[in-house]
Amino acid sequence: MTGSDVSPSFRLAYVPGVTPTKWVRIWNERLPDVPLTLVPVPPAEAGEVLRGGGADAGIVRLPVDRTVLSAIPLYTETTVVVIPKDHLVAAADEVATEDLADEIVLHPLDDVLGWEQLPGRPAIERPATTADAIELVAAGVGVLVVPQSLARLHHRKDLTYRTVTDAPQSSVVLSWPEEETTDLVEDFIGIVRGRTVNSSRGRSQAQAQDKPQPKSKRPDAGGARRKPAAGKAGAGKTAAGKSPRRGAGGPKGAPKGAKRGKPRRRS
Repeated sequence: MTGSDVSPSFRLAYVPGVTPTKWVRIWNERLPDVPLTLVPVPPAEAGEVLRGGGADAGIVRLPVDRTVLSAIPLYTETTVVVIPKDHLVAAADEVATEDLADEIVLHPLDDVLGWEQLPGRPAIERPATTADAIELVAAGVGVLVVPQSLARLHHRKDLTYRTVTDAPQSSVVLSWPEEETTDLVEDFIGIVRGRTVNSSRGRSQAQAQDKPQPKSKRPDAGGARRKPAAGKAGAGKTAAGKSPRRGAGGPKGAPKGAKRGKPRRRS
């Protein structure tokens, strides 16, 4: 089977906390003949999956290797602290990192916030994953600071979360290998940017609109007027090319050579 015989498809990688449902729905409406496959990947492996061709594009978290990958910013998440429902912090609407100074703040190995200085007191060991850290929070071992989407992803009835006003934030981007900007990648870029199906920026959906249309001849509205044929005078002019004096000619449409009437005397 040759490359041209292979049916087109699109593989979209995504990291935990990201919900590409809306974009996938629009894709299926616009390109029903091109199946879209979702590829879940851990945050630390997203770049390697894209560089290695494991996906055509991905909705991932910064940072990404910009020497190889292109990236379009999508949104930046609110950062929250996950705590037991009966924790003192739960009494506030939002907190600052200094409010966590006396807390054991868990720092999982798959952390996506990139702390320069983690607040609070460190745990004896770092949990392997965010999911493991959530279990430790539920057991009363410590608290966890994560993007809001991860707090929702690992929701538990015995836990809640509050906004941390001065913590680092996680930015989510659409990324793909720069040298593999295919027509289908362009189509997905158009979807996440909210372009319509008739947008000229989408390649496979708007190639017909992008083709230059033949220019129709414009009417000679402001061009030079045609010269009157030889032997014919222009409108409103005598055969000599001069406009007749006012009152010199007879009534409009009078036959050529008609005698002029005598002027009436004024009373």
